[in-house]
Amino acid sequence: MKSQYTLKYIIGIIFFLTLVSAATAQTADNIKIGIAGSHSGDLASYGLPTVKAAQLVVKNINAQGGVAGRKVELIIEDDACKPELATNVATKLVSAKVHAVIGHICSGSTKAALRTYKDAKIIVISPSATSPELTLSGQYPNFFRTIAPDDAQAKLAADFAVQTLKFAKLAIIHDKGDYGKGFAEYAKRFVEESGKAKVVLYEGVTPGAVDYSAIVQKIKHAQADAVIYGGYHPEAASLVQQMRKKGMKTVFISDDGVKDQTFIKVAASYAEGVYASGPKDTTKNPIAQAAIAEHRKAYGTEPGAFYLNAYAATQSLLNAMSKAKSTEYNAVAKALRTYPTDTPLGKIKFNKEGDAIGAGFSMYQVRKGVYVEIK
Repeated sequence: MKSQYTLKYIIGIIFFLTLVSAATAQTADNIKIGIAGSHSGDLASYGLPTVKAAQLVVKNINAQGGVAGRKVELIIEDDACKPELATNVATKLVSAKVHAVIGHICSGSTKAALRTYKDAKIIVISPSATSPELTLSGQYPNFFRTIAPDDAQAKLAADFAVQTLKFAKLAIIHDKGDYGKGFAEYAKRFVEESGKAKVVLYEGVTPGAVDYSAIVQKIKHAQADAVIYGGYHPEAASLVQQMRKKGMKTVFISDDGVKDQTFIKVAASYAEGVYASGPKDTTKNPIAQAAIAEHRKAYGTEPGAFYLNAYAATQSLLNAMSKAKSTEYNAVAKALRTYPTDTPLGKIKFNKEGDAIGAGFSMYQVRKGVYVEIK
């Protein structure tokens, strides 16, 4: 009797170990995609939409059998848009043996992490890191993005201020970061090259400061027709609020770091009339409409900033792996530059620098509490 139970016990253990071994093998065969970005803190509204976009795309892909029969697995890491945390996130994702990364969100954190990914031969596709040097320098052949670079949106903002609004005196302010300062430097250059306007003030502010009255006073003293601001929504909201409370009607023009509903929520009524550049409105694209409807159904809310860019980034990456029939670095990089993907942004592929062909910016204005594209 005892030997009979022992035999059954041994058979049960063998069966269990077989199941565990099979499950482990199946997990090991998954395609691992890292999702890196600001998932907490003041800039979480920029990063969390990317997580949701990737989750929805991967859910659809896995329901169709995955990529070449392999399931896709997401590994999500938060860098809070801080470069010092981004390097740790990159190390974690490399250790987790991811095949590629969607992210990072902010240009500074993206730049900080890219060397680690480059050394590990890992493809990185950002939906929002716009610093031109990430692609123009040629340092990061592993980097791609589904958004146009800062020089393009700085040119748009400068031309809008000078050519469309006909302003002659401009104050250009930035947050001293890679993204904000880079945008501001390009804007300053384009304004000066126009020959039709003068930069009467060029200065940086300290992110997170409570009081910007000193810089607001300088803007007022310079008699600027408008401010062109490079940076993110927390500082932009504070600047706009303090300007309006002092009775200043100086026009405020900014970048895609401000073209977010969170800016409107924080700045409240003072946001009305603010201009900002942002990715072109592609919501009439049937794929974009489907992606937005999918988000509403899954999460019960409207998508946030860079959602469609992240959706496109995830689609493009998985399409490249499917076309390459591989997750190997060189094969995927070549496929990204060779095969177009139908996305919410339109049909895109990437040039040799890693920029998405066809991606671009439009100007928007806050009207009755929402950003409206200016045609």
